[in-house]
Amino acid sequence: MAANEFKPAKNMKKVMYALILPLVVVSGLVLANGEIKNETAKKSIPKPLSAADRKAALKKWEATPEGIKYKEWEASPAGKKVYASEAKIRKHISAFTNMEAVVTSLSLPPGSRLGFGLMVRINGVDYILGYGPEKCNELQQLHSLKVNDKIIIRSHSVLHAPKYSYAIVSINYVKRDSKIIYKRAPRKGGC
Repeated sequence: MAANEFKPAKNMKKVMYALILPLVVVSGLVLANGEIKNETAKKSIPKPLSAADRKAALKKWEATPEGIKYKEWEASPAGKKVYASEAKIRKHISAFTNMEAVVTSLSLPPGSRLGFGLMVRINGVDYILGYGPEKCNELQQLHSLKVNDKIIIRSHSVLHAPKYSYAIVSINYVKRDSKIIYKRAPRKGGC
């Protein structure tokens, strides 16, 4: 009778092994898959270019037809005007401080493909105030602006392109009548 008492224990061991074995296999697969994903992620993240590499890439681009056209535009009166207007607000952009602006137009120049935006005047100079996609819900409050509205804006960047006769101010913050009407949401997963 003593031999029969151990049979359930042996069967229990077999059941336990049968349950644990698939867990070990599945765990191994999950860990292996995670390592493969980590290796892929590590491989896909490009290393930042060194200053010398960036300079070499710029030189190479400047030799292309697009680069030559861009350099010609920079040296033209139109390009110099855009760079001069950018220089007038560079201090505010670098420090991310308030700039007083007046809305001069509720539409962008003909042929613009910047999305929703408008024209503003800051210290007597006209700028394109570019926001982003036309249908973005985040921008709905900005549709309430009218010509001659006085606003306070903040921006981290100014862009320029040969296609446009104005510097393009990409805004992060707009305030009208002491009320914030737009504040760019921080990027997810980034700085």
